Amino acid sequence: MSTDSASAGDAEDAPDSRRDAGPAGPGRRFEPDLRSMTRINLRPIASPMPLGFFTVAIASVMTGCIQLGLFEEAARGAVALCVLPAFALQFLVSILAFGARDVIAATLMGIFAGSWLAYALVMFSGAADGLRVLGVFNLALLCFGALMTAVTGPKRALWLVLAVSLPRWAATGLSGLTGAEWLTRTSGVLGLLVALVAMYAAFALMLEDMRSEEVLPIGRSGPAHAAVEGDLAVQLRNLERQAGVRRTL
Repeated sequence: MSTDSASAGDAEDAPDSRRDAGPAGPGRRFEPDLRSMTRINLRPIASPMPLGFFTVAIASVMTGCIQLGLFEEAARGAVALCVLPAFALQFLVSILAFGARDVIAATLMGIFAGSWLAYALVMFSGAADGLRVLGVFNLALLCFGALMTAVTGPKRALWLVLAVSLPRWAATGLSGLTGAEWLTRTSGVLGLLVALVAMYAAFALMLEDMRSEEVLPIGRSGPAHAAVEGDLAVQLRNLERQAGVRRTL
């Protein structure tokens, strides 16, 4: 009788192996909730977008001028060398934008960086049939830009730059494939228009950052507007589900 009582007591004091085992099998232990022990640190950075937009503007001016015939054909190599730094600058902007948790801006600036690199290398090397290859490349950019415009609406500055870039990519692509001179000139004019829009966006963002308020209208809406005008609680909403915090991309 005493033996049975001792056995019952031992069973009560012993840990529940089924409870400790958990879904992953025996020997594994899981804390019920680690949120009270978790801290997520955010690092404020200066916005890289003015640099990105100014780079788009300057590179677009250079490529637009050669398409308009303001430079001789022999100047293609020099123009390519002037455009090449745009790759490094916009690649930097893309990395910083990823760190700032803005996947749209990071993706757009990264693609712009790659396009400047491809243009500079083809133009500088004088590769055979380079203009036709760049024509196909620009049509591929056109498809990318059309998809991006569907998600950049709340970010009006990005959307405007894309909206002007789309017809330019189309004109550049078709001129490269057909060799039509009027398409080349049209692409050059559109390149200068892209530069104006990008220059305005960069200047407006710089003023906004310096004065901590919107000075020139940019037209943010939806989540983009809330990100600037909302309080900190809005910024941290669903932070645990964002890339870099969650376990998988």
